Amino acid sequence: MGETPRKDGTAHMDDMENEEKDDRKKVLKIGLWIILVLAVAAVFYFAVFKAPSGPPAAAKAAEEAVKPPEKAPQTIPEEKGSLVLPAVGLDESDPVVREHARALSTSVRFGQWLGSKELVRKFVAAADNIANGLSPKPQADFWAPAGGFRAVNRVAGTFVDESSYDRYDPVAEVFLSLNTDATVTFYRALRPLIQEAYRDLGYPDTDFSDTLVKAMGELLETPVVEGPIRLEKKILSYAIVDQTLEGLSQAQKQLLRTGPKNTRLIQGKIRELAAALGVAETRLPRSKSYTARNGRP
Repeated sequence: MGETPRKDGTAHMDDMENEEKDDRKKVLKIGLWIILVLAVAAVFYFAVFKAPSGPPAAAKAAEEAVKPPEKAPQTIPEEKGSLVLPAVGLDESDPVVREHARALSTSVRFGQWLGSKELVRKFVAAADNIANGLSPKPQADFWAPAGGFRAVNRVAGTFVDESSYDRYDPVAEVFLSLNTDATVTFYRALRPLIQEAYRDLGYPDTDFSDTLVKAMGELLETPVVEGPIRLEKKILSYAIVDQTLEGLSQAQKQLLRTGPKNTRLIQGKIRELAAALGVAETRLPRSKSYTARNGRP
């Protein structure tokens, strides 16, 4: 998949820096010219360049040349380049997030997901839920799969209908479509807003990056289950007969429902993103395959 060019204004900033250097050269030339004029005709200097009040024109020009912008954009410098975003408040960040996030993937479905509101807050809340073993569905309802969970009755009992895993193929496809380097750069640029949203969530002294790594680890702990998974009918739902799988957290069960193929693909992408973020492999759980124990509890 080709990498979509980023609309981050980097080239524009380079042009501004080059123009600033040219302006400084012009100021120096003007200064030399003024000195010559002073030596030849002091009266001309006082008549033209001397203002009634305030600093001389050349000094004022030099001051303006080095004067920093009144509203500097927020940016997180990185070794592999950085993304410059306008300085916006968290509650007004959706348009900026949508504009730049579109460059992360060419997926039409991903573009549709970006129509959701409070994108930064939902991302932070979803990651916090996963890190604590909870389902991210309340914040990520926009990617709910079509259709419902299905079970199939066989001679040996009731099992998960493995064809229902296909419902989550679009979710996995969108996640895999994200350009890893661009996504990491975008995340780093959003760190101030992300941290603000995390403080509002009730974590004034916690670095969200630690929570993100914890959330990654929670999903990577989910076993890749090959083969049938037997269910036991409850009043309103099903329980997994295998107590190891039934004991998984809500977040892990959510990933389990995507099926072994999608679980493996999603976990691979998580490791790729973690590596790009500089997370050591030793901080992440190892992948593990599992065969469900389908005997009676």
